Amino acid sequence: MYQPRHFAMTDDDAMMAVVRAYPFATLVTDGDQGVCIDHLPLMVEQTAQGALVLRGHIARANALWRLGEGERADAAAIEAVAIFHGPDAYISPGWYPDKRRHGRVVPTWNYQVVHAHGRLVFPRESDWLTSHLTTLVDRFEAGREAPWAVDDAPEDYLEGMRRGIVGVELEVARLVGKHKASQHKPLEEREGIREGLREDGRSACDAAVLCGDDPAPRYEGD
Repeated sequence: MYQPRHFAMTDDDAMMAVVRAYPFATLVTDGDQGVCIDHLPLMVEQTAQGALVLRGHIARANALWRLGEGERADAAAIEAVAIFHGPDAYISPGWYPDKRRHGRVVPTWNYQVVHAHGRLVFPRESDWLTSHLTTLVDRFEAGREAPWAVDDAPEDYLEGMRRGIVGVELEVARLVGKHKASQHKPLEEREGIREGLREDGRSACDAAVLCGDDPAPRYEGD
């Protein structure tokens, strides 16, 4: 990833905040047929040994999990990158004070993205899947008037559904983050970006991230 120094994220906590707030990831692996790209929500968890892992699941019909079989069964050989996209927005030059002064301005696109590099394994144990699915459902059902729980469905039905999926677990080896948000621009220009984004209907949180005032989005579960 092209990474100008003034846009590089160096705080792991800020990068993990992006991962938690925007869990729908693009998972990139190098398969036998070339590069494989999948899209799935990945939940952050910490193992008893303190390692960060990203956990999700895919359909058993997805050939991705077969990377963990045969000659490639050694998890160390299955390198992967999970890409998490934070807020992004088109930045209009009409928001810049210099538009009125001399007109020498152009648009840009501000954004935040985090790449989680690591190694993949594919858990298929029923207990692992149940724990993962419970974590996933509980997070996204939280706050609803009548939240659905995994236990609400009959166990025989759940067992049949579990047989149709395979777990995906990425142990995070390193994080690389980029936060392009006009941090190198004058304060009045960044204030213009904030105001413009708010007028466009973006949340105060998104506007703060995209004008460079906040290093990471806020996730209410933190």
